[in-house]
Amino acid sequence: MNDPNNFNERKEAADKARQAMLQRFKSKAATVDPSIEAQRIEQAKARDAKRAAAEEKRRARVAAEKEERILQAQLKAEAEAAEAKRLAEEAEKKRLADIEEAEVLAFEQKARRDLKYAARKARQGKR
Repeated sequence: MNDPNNFNERKEAADKARQAMLQRFKSKAATVDPSIEAQRIEQAKARDAKRAAAEEKRRARVAAEKEERILQAQLKAEAEAAEAKRLAEEAEKKRLADIEEAEVLAFEQKARRDLKYAARKARQGKR
């Protein structure tokens, strides 16, 4: 059953068939139509141009977003500075109001004390 000649013949036939397929493929690959090749080159150039345009558009969008973030940060910083200034002004107004209130209270207390003193002197003078 295992005839070595039969195996060698089959092996040689398979090798020849592989070589024939390889030659057929090589002959097809060698004949490229120049118009098809030019068309492929044009398509590749169009794809590259489209990619370049998309990349440029993306870069412009990224730059615009960066500028927007910078502008937003500046506006936020200005708003925070204005709020801090407003709070400082309110604190100063409150401090001045507290000082004035303390002065008024001290004056009223002194006036009450002076009235009591005058009333006591008047009572002592009548006796």
